Amino acid sequence: MQGLVASPPAFVEKKRKILDQLSIPSTEYTDASPKGSVDEGIRDLIDEINQLPGFVTTSSCAGRVSVFLEGRRVAEADGEDEQIAGVGGKGAGGTWLFVSHDPVPDDGDVNKDWTRVLGLDDSDTAQDVAGTVKETRLVHFKFEAMILHVLTASPEHAQILLRCGLQAGFRESGALNVMPSGKDAATPMVAIRTMGLAFESLVGQQVNGSCQRIVSTDYLRTLVQIANSRFAENKKRIQRFRDAFQDAVSAPAPRLNPEGQDWEDAAARRERKRADGLRKKAELQAERDADTGVEGHEPAEAESQEQPGLLIGL
Repeated sequence: MQGLVASPPAFVEKKRKILDQLSIPSTEYTDASPKGSVDEGIRDLIDEINQLPGFVTTSSCAGRVSVFLEGRRVAEADGEDEQIAGVGGKGAGGTWLFVSHDPVPDDGDVNKDWTRVLGLDDSDTAQDVAGTVKETRLVHFKFEAMILHVLTASPEHAQILLRCGLQAGFRESGALNVMPSGKDAATPMVAIRTMGLAFESLVGQQVNGSCQRIVSTDYLRTLVQIANSRFAENKKRIQRFRDAFQDAVSAPAPRLNPEGQDWEDAAARRERKRADGLRKKAELQAERDADTGVEGHEPAEAESQEQPGLLIGL
């Protein structure tokens, strides 16, 4: 990675702390995700990024399929300050009913109980008490592609990641904190992500504590099959990103000519020789001007005084 600035001391310290946390055994490490650890599908990618100066991953997800019960949207009567879920249903008691960071096994069994596999109850459950329901909480089936957050030592480091992410198909990738803050150097946070593979569907609702499905089992199977195909495409994009990043950071050694100097291509050589020619031409012209006395015309006047006959003859 020639030409990149050295990592600021503050970045080096942050990276050390993050890597110390990642070195904890996976059985002890926890983060904010449902799984709570680095996904095996991108573990090698994470290690490759973190081994390089100027880069450190802060959070990641290899991609996942999930079934999510959204949080409460209506506060209890005696809880005016109780948290309420946002538009997307997150927070306020939202629960993961099913999560997988790998394709969901599908053996083609038409009798497979996808309702139970995905953490739902049969659609007939609690139908007889629907009239007494005070609130309905929806259940979402989701697929999300890989997302990777990387802290970088400089905008130049961030640009490498962004270029590789966009080329690999992670088209919604971006960066924050690209400008320096006060005396501190800029250390951008890069997000590698795409929304092009994501999809979501309502599949159920919670009725009096029971998460019943509101779609057919065939529909659930179809969603699983779509998610598995998205996993396959997601894996291809991850590999493209990994290959592009390895190529970007593996800068070749500078080429040297037989004299041991930096090698230059034909266009650069032509431009250099042209510049040398113009410089030499200017030097020669300056020497001629000095010899002929162009400036001040004093030598010419002296010559006319020494040879007056020539002037008379003209």
